Amino acid sequence: MKTWSLAIAWNWEFDEDFVAGIERECAKRDLTRYRIDPHNLGETIEKLKTGKVMFQGFYDRASDADPAFLPLVRMMQESANYLINPHFRVQHAIDKATMQLEFITHGLNVPYTIILAPFNQQKEVQLDAAKLGQIGDPFVIKPANTTGGGTGVVLNAKTSRDVMESRQLHKNDKYLLQQFIVPNDLDGRRGWFRVYCAFGEIIPCWWDDLTHRYSELSPEDERRFGLGELRDIMRTIEGICGLDFFSSEIALTEKSKFVVVDYVNEVCDMRLQSRYANGAPDAVVHRIEELIADAVASRIHRLIHAV
Repeated sequence: MKTWSLAIAWNWEFDEDFVAGIERECAKRDLTRYRIDPHNLGETIEKLKTGKVMFQGFYDRASDADPAFLPLVRMMQESANYLINPHFRVQHAIDKATMQLEFITHGLNVPYTIILAPFNQQKEVQLDAAKLGQIGDPFVIKPANTTGGGTGVVLNAKTSRDVMESRQLHKNDKYLLQQFIVPNDLDGRRGWFRVYCAFGEIIPCWWDDLTHRYSELSPEDERRFGLGELRDIMRTIEGICGLDFFSSEIALTEKSKFVVVDYVNEVCDMRLQSRYANGAPDAVVHRIEELIADAVASRIHRLIHAV
């Protein structure tokens, strides 16, 4: 049997740089690496079944988009010593309706929201005029569980027809109707942020909700604009979702209130800004690569010394 320190399951072509970066950082720490993609998925599952390979750590960036990886994920839940973003926690965190209620319970601000049952459970819904008035015009429509790149999200909904049509796109999913959030102007920059939480480290970034362009939030700007609360909010979200690595979108409104707009993104887009205009800042991506390798090395070190 051959034992590998970390196996990474991935299936998105744009993850190549990120996976290579994780592998590079693992190599610096004498950790062995194993890639699992659609081409060797079946072969790898067979090797696991027959005991030819074993993975101490496992990071899944594939099963959210491809159910073919779920048997591998289930096997890893039984055999791996260390799971980055365990699947059962991911399933809890990606349900926006559940997160909405938990965030409110923990005192976080979220957009005013109406939660609708799946279309296949309730084809007709009565939209209370008073509640729709509180949401405002336009409003946002989001599927509760369908994730990735804004899939199924309507940003400028105005009528009940928009709601009806959207609910039929993902008929087994709950839907959220949300207040449209307008961010504050901070010296010409929109007060909208994507904040990463990676293995306990908080990394806030400016993220323009219109252009989808990132830039790092400097300590100077964090102090100047009084943005320290972003870190407190992310600590709270980390405690709620229990994930090792995720991001959230947080807006500072015109009334100087922090509102969590997009709750938990469990498979973060780690394309490099140097290669893609709307990618994450290179320094942020590389820091997260280091944190992943550090976490695996730390866990393996503890396992060795526990024997």
